[in-house]
Amino acid sequence: MGTKVVNLDKLTYAGNLQNLVSLAHDERHVFAQGDILDRAWVMNLFRLHQPRAIIHFAAESHVDRSIAGPEVFIQTNVVGSFNLLEEARQYWESLDLSDRQQFRFVHVSTDEVYGSLGPDDPPFTEKTPYAPNSPYSASKAGSDHLARSFFHTYGLPVIITNCSNNYGPFQFPEKLIPLVIHHALMGKPLPVYGLGSNIRDWLYVADHCHALRVVLAHGKPGEVYNIGGRNEKTNLEVVTGVCSLLDGCYPQARPEGGYASLISFVKDRAGHDMRYAIDADRIERDLGWKPLESFETGIMKTVQWYLAHVDWLEDCASGHYRDFNLNTM
Repeated sequence: MGTKVVNLDKLTYAGNLQNLVSLAHDERHVFAQGDILDRAWVMNLFRLHQPRAIIHFAAESHVDRSIAGPEVFIQTNVVGSFNLLEEARQYWESLDLSDRQQFRFVHVSTDEVYGSLGPDDPPFTEKTPYAPNSPYSASKAGSDHLARSFFHTYGLPVIITNCSNNYGPFQFPEKLIPLVIHHALMGKPLPVYGLGSNIRDWLYVADHCHALRVVLAHGKPGEVYNIGGRNEKTNLEVVTGVCSLLDGCYPQARPEGGYASLISFVKDRAGHDMRYAIDADRIERDLGWKPLESFETGIMKTVQWYLAHVDWLEDCASGHYRDFNLNTM
């Protein structure tokens, strides 16, 4: 039958059950809707499913939302992470020695905890001091410190990963790339903060997932692994690149002057970090992982996926995705 995966999700505004359609009849997949702030519910999940590993993705993640309303980020990212760590610790301590030695807790975090780089600074390494600049990155930094403390204090076999900006299929269209695609197809302005000069390292989502599988299988408890795509691009480069691909792949909605003519520069985000860059040498050297996609191949796959799933984009934009029910399939 293979390994069973229990998919724990609160289904916030960004949760979309349509993303699980391909797993609807797969007995290896169990969907559990709930909140990691509910300690009793988390405890019952451990007792019911007796996992051999936890991969902790659960987080509020949109920086703009953290600026407008930081409290939910503290609750989910800090308090929720503590709940999950504490219940995992109690469960792990109840296991026999062999199972305890095999158990892993992979804590998935972000490069934003390291702060902002200057144009000539070397990329972030696992030894870069933390210097978060937004409520989002500060809340993730707090959860990272908690995860580290549970390894050093209790021996819980925690591994921390810090990844660069993800992109690819199924990304909720508040994020830059799917937002640009959706607005372009609708003929709406394409908002770019400031002058679009802020730099990010871009990581295709399938490469990130592969890295996490490698970390789960071969990573060393107590270690940190930075995961990056080695694809530094300014925001303006990303937006104009997407527009260029849409010009060729979807000419039927192209405005006069091309999709790039829709670019609109808007007031910069408060506290906007200038540059992120990941040094992924450790995971490449120690675990043998490397990204398979360049930005050019990954962004082409991404644009083609969204063009083939315009209805999915429209459901997200309209809110109709929240009416979807896997049980009706």
